[in-house]
Amino acid sequence: MARNQIMAGEFLHKPIKLTMRGKVVINNGIGDAIPLDKTTVKEYELITEDHRKSAISGVSRGLVGGALLGPVGLLAGLSAKNKTTRVLAIEYVNGKKSLIDIDEKIYSIFIQNMF
Repeated sequence: MARNQIMAGEFLHKPIKLTMRGKVVINNGIGDAIPLDKTTVKEYELITEDHRKSAISGVSRGLVGGALLGPVGLLAGLSAKNKTTRVLAIEYVNGKKSLIDIDEKIYSIFIQNMF
């Protein structure tokens, strides 16, 4: 899976970029960049090794359901990567969800922009 893009959910496969003004945005391909900050993101969760183990265990028991974020949460658990990238489950203010894979630099700026 490519780094710095939407892996699942809303805006699937759209790239995530860092602007010259220090904003993290989704490049939606139609000229508008959608900011990933406190104005558009209601909640986010960093998918960790613990979540991955939990999701895999849940799949084996057939109990995953809505453990993290429904099907997106399951994908997050199965897709969590190494320490050079971060996988985040995001819920937007409009209720839609995405799973994103971003590098450390974009992750750090995303966290700053959420405050």
